[in-house]
Amino acid sequence: MATETDAYAVVAFREPGGWQVGPLPEVLTRDLDGLIAAVRQQPGESGAFALVDVADEFFVVVRVVQGQVRLLLSDVTASAEWDLAEQVVDHLGLDVPDEDELDEVWPVGDLDVFGDLGLDAMELGAILSDLDAYADEMLSALTRRLGFAEPYERVVDALSGR
Repeated sequence: MATETDAYAVVAFREPGGWQVGPLPEVLTRDLDGLIAAVRQQPGESGAFALVDVADEFFVVVRVVQGQVRLLLSDVTASAEWDLAEQVVDHLGLDVPDEDELDEVWPVGDLDVFGDLGLDAMELGAILSDLDAYADEMLSALTRRLGFAEPYERVVDALSGR
């Protein structure tokens, strides 16, 4: 398994005054249970969520709404190589793809994770189906569509030292 170097995690939630976005500790990019616990601690009228980019190869969404954990992994094939992706697949009760299934990229989990925020499964699927886009580009498109791209990019830039 590869280690999650060059990974970052960001937490976001919406309050009456707008979106709040902040960094999460780097150690959480390797720990699904820790991510879930961190997201549970956040306020937010419509639930909080974490966005985790791992080496621009794949991303994970962890959202907690009214105590319910909702997960999305942008590329199930990442679970054959990356610890965090394998943890997500395991949490979802799925199997890591076999060697012959690693040619195709496909998301797993809750494609309607942001449906109540105006980003339905079809639109999220369109973002995820862009095979030429890196994970960070998909996350940028997702945050633009949800309406918090600017604060998200500020946090990501600070985390990456840009």
